[in-house]
Amino acid sequence: MSTTAVAPLTIEDAETLVDAARRAAEAAGVTVSVTVLDAGGHLLAFRRDDRAVLISGETSTRKAYTALQLNSPTADLVDAVQPGGLFHTLPTALDRPLLFIAGGVPVHRDGRLIGAIGVGGGAPEQDHGFATAAVEELA
Repeated sequence: MSTTAVAPLTIEDAETLVDAARRAAEAAGVTVSVTVLDAGGHLLAFRRDDRAVLISGETSTRKAYTALQLNSPTADLVDAVQPGGLFHTLPTALDRPLLFIAGGVPVHRDGRLIGAIGVGGGAPEQDHGFATAAVEELA
């Protein structure tokens, strides 16, 4: 049985993600914060424009963390935390509380999870679009 090594998410990749999300947001006239985490949940890149709401930095980080922990876009998880949803009783005693608002997207390479991006500051649907556009540009 052989295993194939997958290249990790690099700082250059993280900078590409941040720049792509920032450009997508600016094109829409929105000021956002962007966080990129590696597969271990370590911060690789972060950007918050001075015009962004202060909480958007924490929001983008928690969205990235949630997407990473559950290996799913946060936009796909919103219904799961509603009463009767799959994660309704998910404990929040993790390193960082999860945030089930659109804008967090996992990053994969060769089918494996290598990190996540979180965008905060716009409407959730906008943030999701900015994060998705960034991941698509990296691919």
